[in-house]
Amino acid sequence: MKNPMLHIALFEPQIAPNTGNIMRLAANNGCQLHLIEPMGFDLDEKKLRRAGLDYRDLENTQVYKNFADFKVAMADRRIIACTTKATQTHADFEYQAQDVLLFGAETHGLSVEAINCIAPEYRVRIPMMANNRSLNLSNSVAIISYEAWRQLGFSGANFIPENI
Repeated sequence: MKNPMLHIALFEPQIAPNTGNIMRLAANNGCQLHLIEPMGFDLDEKKLRRAGLDYRDLENTQVYKNFADFKVAMADRRIIACTTKATQTHADFEYQAQDVLLFGAETHGLSVEAINCIAPEYRVRIPMMANNRSLNLSNSVAIISYEAWRQLGFSGANFIPENI
């Protein structure tokens, strides 16, 4: 992928099928995927391949040994923390090309270190009904990444002509 419009980063993902779904999503919305170790699975795991189908070959995935290495690699980009600990909604945030959408692990979210290094104005959340904790990770990535891509005019998308 030469120049993705947006980046999706998964902090210590734990569930292979979620990551496989997100690989497929990233291939379809033109995002580059970044995985921050440790992960709860091996990238060659059967469940990952099944969920990602044949898209694993199409997407561009970078793997980082830890959050510090990831931060260094993303130093020239805005990192947006997607977390239940934010006060503004994902739809109220104004995304820019090359933004990095950072999502926490399914079991424990983003670490305190990760959240604290991102200014509150760069933290977003998905609205939910009262007394609910969170959504599935791959659903959350889909909701936020498509909103960001929508704001950027769905750059690079292949639309079906109206006269078909």
